This record gives sequence, C-alpha cells and structure tokens, in this order.
Amino acid sequence: MTTNTDVPQSIVGPRRYRNGEKMIRTADPVWQAAADHGLIGIHVDAESNNRLVVRETGHEFVNMCSCAYLGLNYHPAVIEGAMDALREAGTTWLVVSTTRIRHNLLARLEEELGELFGAHILPGASCSALTAGILPLIASGHLDGGGPRVMVFDRFCHFCMSYVKPICADETTVLTCDHNDLNYLEDVCRKYPRVAYVADGAYSMGGAAALDGLLELQDRYGLMLYIDDSHSLSIIGERGEGFVRSRLTMNPLTVIVSSLGKGFGTGGGIAMLGSAEMHRFLARHAGPVGWSQNMAVPLVGASLASAAIHRSPELGELQRRLQSNVDYFDQLLPTSFAGNGLPVRRITVGESERAVQLSAELYRRGFYSSAVFFPIVPKGEAGIRIMIRADIEREQLAEFAGHVQELTADH
Repeated sequence: MTTNTDVPQSIVGPRRYRNGEKMIRTADPVWQAAADHGLIGIHVDAESNNRLVVRETGHEFVNMCSCAYLGLNYHPAVIEGAMDALREAGTTWLVVSTTRIRHNLLARLEEELGELFGAHILPGASCSALTAGILPLIASGHLDGGGPRVMVFDRFCHFCMSYVKPICADETTVLTCDHNDLNYLEDVCRKYPRVAYVADGAYSMGGAAALDGLLELQDRYGLMLYIDDSHSLSIIGERGEGFVRSRLTMNPLTVIVSSLGKGFGTGGGIAMLGSAEMHRFLARHAGPVGWSQNMAVPLVGASLASAAIHRSPELGELQRRLQSNVDYFDQLLPTSFAGNGLPVRRITVGESERAVQLSAELYRRGFYSSAVFFPIVPKGEAGIRIMIRADIEREQLAEFAGHVQELTADH
C-alpha cells in the first residue's frame, strides 16, 4: 500500500450543510420529473412482490426494487408469527425504554438471533437508530474506553451513517475516503493510533466492501470496523449471517449492523457485537437504541418465525433460488457487478432525465424499477437500480430484460 502523509479532513459543520443544500437544489428538479411521471408516492394493494395494483386505475406491476430478496415478507409462517406474538403479548409494545424493561419476546429474539449469527445481538427500531446511537460512542472512545477514534467514512457508505458525521465531529476528527480506498485508509492508520472505518458490507447501489484488506488492516493496526450489511443478511451464509459476518470471527473491534426489513423479511434492525460488555454498555448508553421506540411486538414475532426458517433447510433452498435468478439476470443483462454473488444491479444510462424516462416506460410496461441519480450516484452515472429476488419468476426476468434491451438499444 502506498503512503500519503497529507490526509485531508472531510467537510463537516456549516460548510457541509451548504454543500448539502446545493445537492438538494441540483437533485430536486429530477425528483420532480420522477413525480411528474408518476414514479413517486404510488399507492398500491399488494398480493405479492410480483403483483402490485394501483386501485384507482387497475394498473398492475412487478416490484423490481424490493429488498425482500428471499420473499420472506410474504411467507405464511412469518405472517403467522406476527399474529401469534400479538396474541401472546396482548399489546403492540410496552412503550418504555428497553434499557429499563424488555418484553420476554424481545429478550428471546436477542438470544435466538445471537445463537443463529454467533454474536451478541442488540435490537433497535431501525439501522438508523442503531447507527445514531453507536457511532458517536465509537468516535468519543467510550465504547472501548481507549479515547477518541479518528472516523473514516467510505464515500459510498449509506446515508444513515453519513448523516451522523457532524455528531461524530463533535468528538473527534472525521474523514471521508474514496470508495474502498485501502491505501488512504492505511495512511490514516499510520498517522493516527486509533481509527474506525465506517462502510457498507454489501452496498445498496451494488458492489461490496474490500473485506479481506480491511481485516488485514484490523490485524495490523487495531482498526475498528463499523459495517452496515443490511443488503446481504439472510442471503449469504449457512444461517444467513450475511456477507461480512460469514467471513470473519466476531471480535471487540467489529460492529455489524443489519436491517431485518430486507432479506430477513420482517422489520427493525440489529447490531452484531463481539462482546457481552459492549452489549451491556450500548443497551444503557446508545441513546435512541434504548428509547421507548424499539421493535414492536408483531415485528418481534415475525422475526422469531423468520429465525426458525433460517434454521431449516428452506433457507438454503431460497438462497439457491436467489443465486440462480441472479446468475440468470447476469446472462440477460450483464453489468459491472455481474458475478459478485449479490442481488443488487444497476443499469447505467448516463443522464438523470434519461434514467427517469427509462424508469417511467418500464413502469408503464408493468415493471417498477427505481431511477437513481445524483446525489444518490455520481453525476453522469444515473440509471435504474434492480434488486433480484428468489420469488420472481424467470419469465418475468426475461420479459423485463427484453424491455430494457429494447429501450436502451441506442445507448
């Protein structure tokens, strides 16, 4: 790895917000164009991920940007689990800080997911709540008691993590590195004795973290890793541990957060932690993690049912079906992410207006795919984002690919 001793700090504080306002002004006309095409705020009835219906017009379409990668959000056992929990608890939730009182169903979920994923599990209302509670404590050094850590955010990390930069900046130096730039990261580790890296495992716009290199830096410099791996939970690993957890041994220098609202099929979020001490500390001091808005009882019940599926042969069957669909899609529409084993694909068309027009025409033909543009993706890389699922039929994939090929033939 090369050395660069001149490590620039990321822009935080008031200047960051002025830049943010500029990005909003730049993006808003494109969002308005998407709204004008009827691509935002769609109200539907839904009997499956493959049949959503606009009640007023009768328009039917397939959801090509659902993150329910295994289709568990419609699984009968998961639905029944939510209803069973409501009946058992007789309430939607306790509406009290989980730091003080936890329902036995939530405590049971922590234990079962801990055994399933081989980690100490801290649940939260969402990944955003977990991140808002945990990252400032990593920045301040309170999580491990060793003093502040320089925080390095991957430029492509999810917005819910970047949003916490100003809070972390009150505690320590905050930097931003180019995507998967391990050379830059090693330079920071050489310059500062305590560093934390904030990134995604499987990225929401496609691709993955350079995990082998990150683990090497962790071994060499004591680098702390905070990774949101929401887009791979359930779809990778013998028990659905996800891209990151299935490739490392949990340790006190690693925190993995994941949404249960994607491949897992339910809702809420979890943090996988490497020690019981870390769990106790965060349960008490991680702000929004312990507030009264935690996972509601129906989601806890649904999650317990999903966990049971994760212990059964059905998980492997769903994972294989998903991978088969991903491989088939890559044959039909090769992209730069083809062959990476993950289900997120992006078809780039260049200009924002063209991406919106492509999304609108595909929607008219019965397939909803989200147009993505600056600042969601870099300027000049606008396109549509596709999520492949286990419960989509090959005929539907082939039909969708045919439409895309026709509509982008001149690109």
